[in-house]
Amino acid sequence: MKAAFQIMIKPFGPICNLGCRYCFYLEKKNLYKNASSFHMSPEVLESFIRQYVASQDAPEILFAWQGGEPTLLGIEFFSTVVSLQKKYADGKKISNSIQTNGTLLNDQWCEFLSDNDFLVGLSIDGPRELHDHYRKDKNGEPSFDAVMQGVSYLKKHDTRFNTITVINDKNSLHPLETYRFLKEVGEGHMQFIPVVERKPDKAAKSLGLEFSAPCSASTSKNLSQVTPWSVKQRDFGDFYIQIFDQWVRHDVGTVFVQFFDVALGNWLNAGSGLCQFAPECGKAATLEHNGDLYSCDHFVYPQYKLGNILNKPLHELMDSDRQRTFGSDKQKKLPDYCRQCEVQFACHGDCPKHRFGLTPDGESGVSYLCQAYKRIFSHVNPQLKVMAQLVRSGRLASEIMPIMMMEDRKKEDIR
Repeated sequence: MKAAFQIMIKPFGPICNLGCRYCFYLEKKNLYKNASSFHMSPEVLESFIRQYVASQDAPEILFAWQGGEPTLLGIEFFSTVVSLQKKYADGKKISNSIQTNGTLLNDQWCEFLSDNDFLVGLSIDGPRELHDHYRKDKNGEPSFDAVMQGVSYLKKHDTRFNTITVINDKNSLHPLETYRFLKEVGEGHMQFIPVVERKPDKAAKSLGLEFSAPCSASTSKNLSQVTPWSVKQRDFGDFYIQIFDQWVRHDVGTVFVQFFDVALGNWLNAGSGLCQFAPECGKAATLEHNGDLYSCDHFVYPQYKLGNILNKPLHELMDSDRQRTFGSDKQKKLPDYCRQCEVQFACHGDCPKHRFGLTPDGESGVSYLCQAYKRIFSHVNPQLKVMAQLVRSGRLASEIMPIMMMEDRKKEDIR
């Protein structure tokens, strides 16, 4: 049986109508300085869809379209996508997701997305002041109103969407305000992504890039070299702890926070379903506009380029020794400090992108967010244990809420 994998597709490369200060992907245009266009060609598009469907034994194939801003390509491009998927489906179910900043959504877009059952990942960082701090257009103008207009179109046409929120140095200080806002404007599915970027080293500067590549040499100074907008470790821990305390008492079963769902999977020994917290990675690569395939979305650098799908079959690139090594190195290079940690089963050392810190003994390869994850997973452990027991016994995880209510009342009585 063929090994399953996923591809994050960048059909317009890093091109975007916004200029979000913390975006790690806008700089990738400097890797393609000779490109006359970042528009994925019909040849690359058809070759990818054909190869991707043929390479999967699963009954359902998920296409994930990202950027940059993929809606800049227009509805006609994605109409072609749907037609090609039908052409090569071979009896398999095809699903699509598209990540967008939402500013270009209108009636026509949302009608198309709904009619073709696209799941939309909408980037929004919280209420106006928090969102607009970093998410501005190329002229430095705020984008909040345009995004909220996009939300209104999504709701008008019953287009399925999740919210995707980047945790940065600003909104991390307002966890409950952010959470409550997302509950109000979204549809109950939230994904949070911490921004952790380092200032460019010599290698990055030589490529014209603004951030250091993942897994570049670790030094004792690395933790002080993160960008100003990167989330602080303490604030990151507080962010999730405060939201969890609200969620576990009031919203289990109605609000789905990806981080908590993934954590519960690890408490159930069912696997995380997210490469960040899985023992190994390497099953989620990124396809650039010209057919170049990279090991991961966060590793779009020359040293992690696997090849081009027009020159070598997609399945061979994903099954190559280089990609296998990339995936297994996550576990093999885990520091002893992490292997002995009581929450190692929950984070598995975090994403390799973040592993530029040093252990107390000076060993390299520990996550910048290590101490935050220790706090978070230790804090949620009692409740997730109970939720896991509920699920194993055939009950609903949401039954944790009345249990929490009883415990809170007992604590109040003691006081």
